[in-house]
Amino acid sequence: MVIAVFGNTLRPDTISEVKHIVEFLQLRGITVVLSPELRHDVFSRDIPSVEDYVATTGETIDFAISVGGDGTFLTTASMVGHLNIPILGINCGHLGYLAEVQTGDVDYVLDQLINNQYTIEKRCMLEVSSSKGGKIVSPFALNEVAILKSGLSSMITVEVTLNGEFLHSYKADGLLVATPTGSTAYNLSVGGPLLDPHVNAIILSPVATHSLNIRPLVVQDDSKIDLKISSRNGNYMVSVDGRSQVVNQDIQLHIERSSRTIKLVRVSGQTFMRSLKDKLNWGR
Repeated sequence: MVIAVFGNTLRPDTISEVKHIVEFLQLRGITVVLSPELRHDVFSRDIPSVEDYVATTGETIDFAISVGGDGTFLTTASMVGHLNIPILGINCGHLGYLAEVQTGDVDYVLDQLINNQYTIEKRCMLEVSSSKGGKIVSPFALNEVAILKSGLSSMITVEVTLNGEFLHSYKADGLLVATPTGSTAYNLSVGGPLLDPHVNAIILSPVATHSLNIRPLVVQDDSKIDLKISSRNGNYMVSVDGRSQVVNQDIQLHIERSSRTIKLVRVSGQTFMRSLKDKLNWGR
């Protein structure tokens, strides 16, 4: 078994947890590889990075472990999602909705993983593309694609066409296009609906809309979404799971469900409803 470990190198508590996990796995004969950041900044011993291991051996990696918060999990997903590697999230952050395993349970959970006592959940992703030669640096989103005003500019206008039919011109600070997995993230903070992550849907949620009669909208996950954006400063920001870039307003966007999925490792018996109660205090 080969396991890749990813972690936030800026947090001392995360680094100590990563070192514990690496030692735990190695003592049990598991081959461990590291993210480039961990290999470069933390470990001086001879542990290969993910890229070096795959390039040198040609072997596949069985699991990825993300140590940190949900932001670290999203970064890990962006790095290994195309390799179809299941990801286990260890929470050293705050909420830990995606990174759901608490540090006190790590040894127990790793033993379950090694002994094949786990399940795999598939989560859908969104893919964003651009017109007129524009390039989206990170085009795949597990949580959301956020279209936002750039800098201190005034509101932007986002014209939305859904499956070839004009939907609405949102005058707002931005618009979120979110997955069911992302419904508990940025979408929640702007008043969007909570969805079970297995629902086949996409959420459109305006950010600080300048209209009282516009509310979040849930559409089918096979919908094709086209966006035309205009702003006073001629630019807008695209943020894909928190990875942001400024784009000229002449560039239009197309968003749809990606053929890629992210595989989550579930070993602790955590369910969607239990997470709502434990992490978001649902109904309390």
